[in-house]
Formats: sequence, structure tokens, C-alpha cells
Amino acid sequence: MNKQALLEKALHREDLTIEEGAWLFRNVPTPELMYVGNELRKFHKKDTPGIVTWIIDRNVNTTNVCVANCKFCNFFVPPGSKFADKAYITDIETYKRKIEETFRYGGEQLLLQGGHHPDLGVKYYADLFRELKQLYPDVKLHALGPPEIAHITKIEGTSYHAVLSELKEAGLDSLPGAGAEILVDRVRRLIAQGKCNSKEWFDVMRVAHQLHLTTSATMMFGHVETIEERMEHLVGVREVQKDKPADANGFLAFIPWPYQDEGTTLRRIKNIRNEVTGDEYIRMIAISRMMLNNVTNIQASWLTVGKEIGQLCLHAGANDFGSIMIEENVVSAAGAPHRFTSNGMKTAIKEAGFIPQLRNQHYDFREEPAFLEQQVIDY
Repeated sequence: MNKQALLEKALHREDLTIEEGAWLFRNVPTPELMYVGNELRKFHKKDTPGIVTWIIDRNVNTTNVCVANCKFCNFFVPPGSKFADKAYITDIETYKRKIEETFRYGGEQLLLQGGHHPDLGVKYYADLFRELKQLYPDVKLHALGPPEIAHITKIEGTSYHAVLSELKEAGLDSLPGAGAEILVDRVRRLIAQGKCNSKEWFDVMRVAHQLHLTTSATMMFGHVETIEERMEHLVGVREVQKDKPADANGFLAFIPWPYQDEGTTLRRIKNIRNEVTGDEYIRMIAISRMMLNNVTNIQASWLTVGKEIGQLCLHAGANDFGSIMIEENVVSAAGAPHRFTSNGMKTAIKEAGFIPQLRNQHYDFREEPAFLEQQVIDY
């Protein structure tokens, strides 16, 4: 393959194939990938090229009971296991306390996710969303994800359209791209056999887009997948984005992060460790920007790679620094150690040479609240 021809192809926002993406990842020096990624960032953000966005929200877990048995997750409790005394379903008083704290910290959104609880169907989640919206009309619910929607659909014996329609009517504002890991079935059988397969994941998102639910897509890499399988994942996201209605946002953002291995079954049983270097992460950000020519926003996962690598990613194609994450339990349970306050987030963006801009989940700019509490709650 010809390096310059492929880089020009990427710069012209033409579709790169799986083979072309893998070749670029393996053969092109990091500074050259960063250059192309940054040029594409400037194209996608041509109206605001000097701005890097961020958000204030918190991840609240609906339940830790789960039958999926993912090999990279330390968070879940299997039903009926010896750890059943640690199982919970979050009660409404806890939601109220956490929402009110979030508002005090300047946030307006909950990222609601949890396990594949065998007894929680669509009525449970619809009732929960309605109650939260009645109590707090201004709270935004960025909730569940394709594996949970697929799980609920199987419980109900209905369709993705029926489940998502009911949840949207009940108050669902947007659908996270959770549970993607690597969207290739060989990989999913090895690390997340109890979750939906790749076709099911994509089909949920197609229906969400038809319903004009804004979504995101993610990738957890650096475990058992090949480079080609990473590219297959990216091509899959790109192709689903092509199918969205013209007036729908579809995938508004893509967020890749490296597998966190501390205490996981993958590491304990298979000795599969996170060996993703900072350089490799930066390369994945740049390649993601090149492969995903129809996704506007790329987010750098400072939570898993730290401030300095995250800052470099802003010069490699990323235009968003994500959330200060007032609370996050799942990735942190596998070893992600980093934390930001609002001031720390803004300072990091400024240090990288950009203007920080607070946003909402739809990437609309928000004015910063007059007073932002700067502590991060220790959960």
C-alpha cells in the first residue's frame, strides 16, 4: 500500500477499508497520524476549531446484579452467587440525593447504567424514568445502552422499537454507546458471551436513530482483539451512521479507551493485561478520526489514560475531553485511577492550547453555572 495515497484518502474523508486502516496503524509514524487526525478534527469542528468541549455528569448504576458474566468486569454480582449480599437495586432516595448533588456540582445529566438484571423489564425502567422526570424535570437521562436494551427486549419478548419507544416516552433523552467493547463476534464470545452480539448491538442503534434518539459509540480495546478487528468495529460504526435518518444525530460521538485489567477474570485466568501504551492510544484516536469520517466528535478518555496523554489526543483528532465524572464505578473497579475537578478539567484543556467549553449531551454549549463546587465526591 502507498502511505501518501492512503493519508490523502483520509484527508479527503473517503472511506478507508479495514485493511487500509490496519496498514496505516501499523506502518505510519505517530506524528503523521496525529497530523491527519488533527486536520480532520479542524474540518469537523470548522466553526469552533479552537474549542474543546467537556461535560459535568455522574454515572449512577441502577443495579449491580448481572447475568452477562463479562470477563473484564469487577463490578457485577451474579444472581444467587456467594456475593449476593452485595447485590442492590438503587432506591429512589439514593437517586434523589445523587441528582441533587449533581445539580450542586453544576451538572444536569445522569448516565444511568447497570447489570443485566433477570427480573427488571421495561416497566421497571419506564416507571423509574417517569418518576425521576416528575421529581426533577430538568435532569437529562443518558441511560442504559444496546446490551441492556437487547436484554430487556428478550425479557419482554417484544422488539427494540417497542422498548425504546416506551423508554423515550417515559423520559429517556439519549442512549449511550455502552457495552460495545469490540463489535466482532469472535471477540465477544471470548470476553462477553452473555451480552448481545455485534449485529444486535448495531440493530439497537439503528432503531434508536430511527426514533431520533441521539447516541454515542464506544470501543474498549487492548485485550484479545486484533488490529483488523478494531478496524472492523470502526467500519461497523461508520456504516450504521450512514443508515441514520438525515435529520437525526445518530452517533454524535465516539469514545475509545484501553481495557483496564486490575483484578479482572481476563487477567487472573488468562493473564491478559492492559499493555496499551500512551503512544498506541494516541494512534487509536487518530485512526478513529480517519476511519469515522461521518462522526463529528471524538472523545479522549482521560479517565483511563491520564491528563498528559489526553492532552496529546487533542492534537491527534479528539475535540472533547468528556466528563469530570462526579461518580464512576465500573471502569474504576478495574483500575482506572484518574480524577478531575471542573477547574482541573478546564486547566488541562487550556494547557493543551485550547479553549474549554462546557456542553450538554447533544454537544450544545452551556453557560457555566455561577458557582461550581470543585470537590469530587469519593465513591
